[in-house]
Amino acid sequence: MISVPRLYPIVDAALFSTTDDLMVFAHELVAGGCTLLQYRNKSGNARVMLEQARELKKHFHFSPNVARNAPLGGDTQRSVWLIMNDRADLALIAEFDGVHVGQDDLSPESVRKIIGAGRWLGVSTHNPEQLKEADQTSADYLAIGPVFSTTSKERPDPVVGLEGVRGARQLTRKPLVAIGGITRANAASVIEAGADSVAVISDLLRDPRKSAEEFFRILR
Repeated sequence: MISVPRLYPIVDAALFSTTDDLMVFAHELVAGGCTLLQYRNKSGNARVMLEQARELKKHFHFSPNVARNAPLGGDTQRSVWLIMNDRADLALIAEFDGVHVGQDDLSPESVRKIIGAGRWLGVSTHNPEQLKEADQTSADYLAIGPVFSTTSKERPDPVVGLEGVRGARQLTRKPLVAIGGITRANAASVIEAGADSVAVISDLLRDPRKSAEEFFRILR
């Protein structure tokens, strides 16, 4: 079973006017201790997505001998694990380390056929039925949310709350990533409810290095 870091940052291209700005943000997160980054771009522009993905890959190197189920971090392991949101094809081309898909994307097993056994696969779920179904797939980790109200999606699913996290924890032994409205003020309660990791977008935007460091202190 894989080990997902406590903080799961999402780098949303829509929040940056240029690739340079996106890269500065990513570097600040890594300087703050992040060992995993998910790249998300909902624009549908595959050319831009691939350019930005390749730029991330160029800047964050890793040891080619690290096993897929090895924990992240440490001098002898890859510095940053790169996850592509939605696009399994671009993940392969950009040589990313994994793919994360939602309920409206390709099925987990279809994605697994594309990316093979050596890359991580994460699946978003929003209720117990979806989580139980995803738990039966080859997904390496599952996401549950939105835990709290969020502005990062135009049409968010219903809030599940901390009770939703507790319920999800009872339904799977796979690593559980909580997402949606998570901040430094509420992150500890999400971990206490049973999540292994918290996915964060908005609360990392301002002073990302310091914010990431504070998250890690809170989530010890």
